[in-house]
Amino acid sequence: MNVKELVKGGLLVVCATVLAACSSFNGGSLPSSVVQESSMAKSGDYTYLIGPGDSVNIFVWRNPEISNSVTVRPDGKITSPLVEELLASGKTPEQLARDIEDVLSTYIKEPIVTVMVGGFVGPYSEQIRIVGEAANPQAIPFREKMTALDIMIAVGGLTEFAAGNRASIVRVVDGEQKTYQVKLNDLLRKGDIDANVDMKPGDVLIIPESFF
Repeated sequence: MNVKELVKGGLLVVCATVLAACSSFNGGSLPSSVVQESSMAKSGDYTYLIGPGDSVNIFVWRNPEISNSVTVRPDGKITSPLVEELLASGKTPEQLARDIEDVLSTYIKEPIVTVMVGGFVGPYSEQIRIVGEAANPQAIPFREKMTALDIMIAVGGLTEFAAGNRASIVRVVDGEQKTYQVKLNDLLRKGDIDANVDMKPGDVLIIPESFF
C-alpha cells in the first residue's frame, strides 16, 4: 500500500468517526416559536418571580406610615417597618404580599397589603445564560414568550468565530437535564423562522466555536 492509499484510508476513518459521533447525538430539536404558541397558551402565562436586586413597593392599606419601597438584598430577603428578614426571592408579588400580611397581623388588625415590583431582575434560577461565541455573553432576565431571536438581539449576535448551527440549549425538564440543538446561523443569516425557538426560564444557550 502506497502513501496516497494510506492517507485516503485515514481520511475515510476520520469521516466515519465524525459521522458516527453525529448519529449518536441524543439531543432533540425544538419546534419553532410559531409551533409552540398554542402549547404555551394551554400551559398558562408565565408568572414572574421576585429576585435579588428587584425593587419591591409595599403598600399597606390605611397605613401609609409603614408603606414603603425596599430593594431585595443579595440574600433574597427584605426588611421594612415591622417586617424583618423576610424572604422575598422566588416568590410572586401576591405570595410576598400574603406573607407580609401574616407578619403585620401581629401588630395590625386584618392588614391588606399590595406588592408592586420594579427592576425585574428575577432569581438566578429563572435567568437565561448565554455562553460561548456570542458578541456579549451574559445572563438575561426571562421575559414571557422570549425567543432565540430576542436573545441574539440582546447579546449583539454571534462572533465571527461562532458555529451558530451547532449551538445548543440546555434545559431542565421534569427534573431531568436535556440538550436541544438550535440553528442560529439559519435564523440570523437566512431568516429561517423555524429556527426561532422559544426560550424557557433557566435555559442555558451554548454557542461553540467553529473548527475553521
